Amino acid sequence: MVRTSQWLNYLLLALCAYITLFPFINIFAVSLSSTRAITAGEVFMWPVEFNVDTYTNLLRDGQMLVAMKNTVVITVVGTVLNMLFTIMAAYPLSKSRLKGRNVILMAILFTMLFSGGIIPNFLLINSLGLVNTYWSLWLPALISVYNMFVMKSFLEGLPEELEESASIDGANDLTILWKVILPLSKPVIAALTLFYAVGWWNSYMNVLIYIRSTDKLSLMVKLYQMIELVSPEMLRSGEGVTQTVITPEGIRAAAVVLAIVPILCVYPFLQKHFIKGVLMGSVKG
Repeated sequence: MVRTSQWLNYLLLALCAYITLFPFINIFAVSLSSTRAITAGEVFMWPVEFNVDTYTNLLRDGQMLVAMKNTVVITVVGTVLNMLFTIMAAYPLSKSRLKGRNVILMAILFTMLFSGGIIPNFLLINSLGLVNTYWSLWLPALISVYNMFVMKSFLEGLPEELEESASIDGANDLTILWKVILPLSKPVIAALTLFYAVGWWNSYMNVLIYIRSTDKLSLMVKLYQMIELVSPEMLRSGEGVTQTVITPEGIRAAAVVLAIVPILCVYPFLQKHFIKGVLMGSVKG
C-alpha cells in the first residue's frame, strides 16, 4: 500500500513537472525547427528539421547583442543599488532602539499601498533631467518595500548577543554589519538578489516610457519591437537561390528563448539559498 502511494506521488509530481516544462520545451523546439515543420504544425517536443536560421536572423544586425548588453548593465547596476539601499534601510529599522522606528515604518508602508502614478512620476523624472538615462530607471526603484520588510524580518531573527560581543571588542556599526550581519544573511541576500535581478531583466514599461535612444533600449523592448514588426517578407536567411523565409512563429520562439535562458542560468547558483532565505525572512511579521 505504501509503495503504491509512493508511485502515485511520483506520477503526480512527474505530471506537474511535465505541465510546467512543456511550454518552454515546445518553444525551444519551435525555435530550432524549419519553416515547413512549423507551418505544418509538426513541432511538439523535439525540433523538426533542425536549423538555427531564426537565431541567425535575430542576431545578424547586432541590435539584439546591444540590447542584451544594455539589459546586463541595467540588471547588474540596478541589483547592486537595490541590495545596497535595502540593507542600509533594513538594518537600522530592525533595531527596536531606533527612535521613531514605528513612525518610519508606517511612512514606508504607506508608499507600498499608495503611489503618485505614472504621470507625476514622469514629470518628476523629466524635471530632474533624467529622461533617456538609466538613472530614470534606477533611482525611482532603489528599494522594494516588500523586499525591505523581508530583509528586516530576517535581521530581527539574528541573536542580539552577536552584535553585543562584537561591540565589546570595539567594532562600530559598519564593521558589525559588514563582518557579522552580512555573512549570516547570505540566504536572504541571495533570495532578494534573485528577486531584484529578475525584475530588472524583465524591465519593460519604464524603459519604454523613459528611454528614447534606440541604442539604450533593453532586451525586452527590443524583442517586443521585433515581434510586432515581424513579417514573412522581412525574415529571410541566406542569399540568392538558397534564400528561405522564416515564419513569425519561429522568430518569436527564438526571441522568448533568448530572453529567458540567461536568467535561468543564474537561478541554479542561488537555488540552495533561495527558499531558505524567503522562509527565514518571513517568519516574523
